[in-house]
Amino acid sequence: MPDMVSKAKQFLIALSFYTRIPCPGNLDYKQLAPATVFLPLIGWVVGGFIAITFVLANFLWSSVTALVIAFTVGVLVTGAFHEDGFADVCDGFGGGYGKERILTIMKDSQIGAYGAIGLILLFLLKISSVNDLPETIIPWALFTGQSVSRLAPLVLMRRYQYARAENSKSIGAVYNPSIKELAIATVMALLPMSLLPLGCLWVIGILLPVNLLLGQYFYRHIGGYTGDCLGASQQVTEVAYYLSLSALWIYI
Repeated sequence: MPDMVSKAKQFLIALSFYTRIPCPGNLDYKQLAPATVFLPLIGWVVGGFIAITFVLANFLWSSVTALVIAFTVGVLVTGAFHEDGFADVCDGFGGGYGKERILTIMKDSQIGAYGAIGLILLFLLKISSVNDLPETIIPWALFTGQSVSRLAPLVLMRRYQYARAENSKSIGAVYNPSIKELAIATVMALLPMSLLPLGCLWVIGILLPVNLLLGQYFYRHIGGYTGDCLGASQQVTEVAYYLSLSALWIYI
């Protein structure tokens, strides 16, 4: 029972850090690092908001408009946490040469041309690829996409080291999950896919190399990952999930 209480508190810490959902104010944020293993479960929560919003909005508007509203709600729920990381990575790796310059640009709070263009293309790909799916499947695709994509940062954290030497806003969340923790997180991430046809599991065979190649790209240029890189990995994996699912759907 004490262990269950401890895990529940860690989940609330993760929920408080990765979303804007109100949580108890007496949480011990020294436990933030191990709480990151609950990222896929956070995806259940965020995915639930997005999927329900789509269903409700689709009663009044087209599926495209409903998707725009649904993804907007997702951004509001998370505070654009991962999207911000993706934009910083676009700016840093797009405009920087060498590790120190890339890290400096990513630390800048102002968004640049690469980041702005990257976000626009990212959301266009999300909306267009999900809209290619049958309308009855879209809510389940949105729900599962949020959980599956949040496994990607944990895989990078397991394989690579944190690239920044100095303190940063993400240093408290840096963690090297054990094999057991990663296995549990994998189950949490993939369990929602039971809501989709069995053939959808083929998508995982695409997402894994995409994430590994992204991690290798980060390692080659900055020697590891940063918090922004983790956010980017979630966003890239999410859009890769939607693209793969829509491309393979005709064969499923």
